[in-house]
Amino acid sequence: MNEPIRMKNNGQISITLHPKRKGTIEPVRAIHVVEEKTDGHEILAEIEEELHSLVGLKSVKQMIREIYAWIIVNKKRTEFGLKTEKQVLHMMFKGNPGTGKTTVARLIGKLFYKLNVLSKGHLIECERADLVGEYIGHTAQKTRDLIKKAMGGILFIDEAYSLGRGGEKDFGKEAIDTLVKHMEDHQHDFVLILAGYSREMDTFLSLNPGLQSRFPIIIEFPDYSVDELIQIAKQMMKQKEYVFSEDAVRKLTDHLIQTKSSFQNVRFSNGRYIRNIIEKSIRAQAMRLLKENRYGRDELVTIRSDDLVFPTQNQALY
Repeated sequence: MNEPIRMKNNGQISITLHPKRKGTIEPVRAIHVVEEKTDGHEILAEIEEELHSLVGLKSVKQMIREIYAWIIVNKKRTEFGLKTEKQVLHMMFKGNPGTGKTTVARLIGKLFYKLNVLSKGHLIECERADLVGEYIGHTAQKTRDLIKKAMGGILFIDEAYSLGRGGEKDFGKEAIDTLVKHMEDHQHDFVLILAGYSREMDTFLSLNPGLQSRFPIIIEFPDYSVDELIQIAKQMMKQKEYVFSEDAVRKLTDHLIQTKSSFQNVRFSNGRYIRNIIEKSIRAQAMRLLKENRYGRDELVTIRSDDLVFPTQNQALY
């Protein structure tokens, strides 16, 4: 592979692989993968099943299949003594919140573990506060500690552009420098994924031109359509053992159409917004049932249209 691979799908996702180049918000935690490694066909079947369970993300799913194929083919080339480039798999995820970035990162960790690309495949999630310290030298140590925890797996930094804010005297620059050094020194021992809003991530890259060349895979996560958001809502409800009435589905659909049209080209929070609606609506249903003193099974599991509670406009943005 002498040239970078560039792919665009429907103008929504741009994936750039550079084989020759080196290389939520919640408290930091590790998610360990314990499944035994299997052969290539079983791995692909399992990954396909997980991909199928994800709503939307058509181009992202295709990217994961292409990375899988790329790794497998390079392994086969190695078996025949053919030349292969070392695979550097640091990534950048760009898009609005609630578009599945963390879910996809977790799935990629599992895939890389099963393909022997990573020794553990676990996911460490963090944000600026987990990396940036209060005095000179503190930031570098905090960042090194997180990288150490991520060895053999994935270090996922949400809102990564925040590290580039604050000017020259801000300790965020120290975190960036430490990350870049370890990306070079341990480029095949862990995968770094930076995530954030598209515009801010582009600005972040422009502040440090050397960064972009170190991320061979850049993925745009598009907003979900109204139909996809309804699918996500039904999945969330099923997991909680609730269902929408037909009137509730119609009311939610109309609301999402209006909301998305109001937030074109603005940071709509997608899946987070749906989760917010469901949580508020479940509480509203509980209040209604208590008032009506009705506790039959159908009443307990059904969210009616008058139970739906829609967040404010500001809550739709984040």
